Amino acid sequence: MKLEHGENFMDAPQQLEKSATNYALEAVRLDKQGSKGMAITMYQRAIETLLKLVQLYPEYSLNKVYIQRAIAYQDRIKALQGTPTSIEPQKGAEETTESAKTTPGEKASYDELIVKEKPNVKWGEVVGLEHAKRAIKEAIVYPVQRPDLFPLGWPRGILLFGPPGCGKTLLAAAVATEIDATFVSIDAASIMSKWLGEAEKNVARLLGSARKSAMEGKPAIVFIDELDSLMGKHSNEVGGEVRVRNQFLKEMDGIVDKGKNLHVYIIGATNKPWDLDWPFIRRYQKRILVPLPDHHARLMMLKLYTRSLQLTPDIDLHELARLSEGFSGSDIRDVCQSAHLKVIGEFFESGQAADKLAKPRLMRMNDFRRIFEDRKPSVSLDMIALYNRWFDAFKAL
Repeated sequence: MKLEHGENFMDAPQQLEKSATNYALEAVRLDKQGSKGMAITMYQRAIETLLKLVQLYPEYSLNKVYIQRAIAYQDRIKALQGTPTSIEPQKGAEETTESAKTTPGEKASYDELIVKEKPNVKWGEVVGLEHAKRAIKEAIVYPVQRPDLFPLGWPRGILLFGPPGCGKTLLAAAVATEIDATFVSIDAASIMSKWLGEAEKNVARLLGSARKSAMEGKPAIVFIDELDSLMGKHSNEVGGEVRVRNQFLKEMDGIVDKGKNLHVYIIGATNKPWDLDWPFIRRYQKRILVPLPDHHARLMMLKLYTRSLQLTPDIDLHELARLSEGFSGSDIRDVCQSAHLKVIGEFFESGQAADKLAKPRLMRMNDFRRIFEDRKPSVSLDMIALYNRWFDAFKAL
């Protein structure tokens, strides 16, 4: 009986979501016909249903999407009330069930979801992380260079986990540059498209385009940041989120199990690996910890970040590396930037900046020491212990 009660509970939000979708579809149809009054009524019903869903289930992760939709429908109502009926409704409001064709509205929605900027990050810019780099080279770089040496195939799913600011995105960008891959980056939190019902289609389209690129001879890397927001354990997930997760599982199975020798790789990054659901964990054959930098890595980072700064001879980077123990890569960069900003601020406040030939003073050791005194690492010891425990339980290098 408990299971049945649970299923009944899940039915309510699903029904509300379905109702909102139906109202929106009907509103769009009437809108296109020029029936302004009826279209406005249906848009209003869609808004009311979405707001009711948000009110009844305040912790639900799709609420942000629903609120955005409600605002968009409200904007359309205002447009209908003050403009001629010849104006087209927002095409993104049409559900994918209405047509399998790609409309301009859908294309815009999809293009907003992904970033296709070609990264230009070299391996040398990824300081430290030797274990992670070696594991990624074995899984991606070597199979691309010599696929004939891998009769058993190679991993397609790579999970990068660890504290924030330690280089997960940098690793993905560097390997994409190394193999000259099509690089597609998405934020899992925004994969739930702003149009109701579009998210599953966008997932299929995203991974379908990666497969197409690989079939045309160009490797493809799909980088998914904040993976836990899409693939995590949720006690209150409903409708849309369940469908998107299932679609993602289906698409990953198509790449991991049936991808033949295609060079399509799905790299997921998360700061919360313990939130991931097991069906997703097992589909990432490589699970790689991206840890805080050790002393040598911190020293290399300090050399990199202070390379363009004007320093006094008394700067001891080894001592700064010691002081930065427990700091992430982004923390160390912030320290260097903050120390530099203090010197620049002092230069402007002195009034010397008005003289175009004047230069700020050289940065001293004390400039860095003061920043370290005022700043704590962004990653706690408790968090580090959590990462190490999860790594011991699920590591797959």
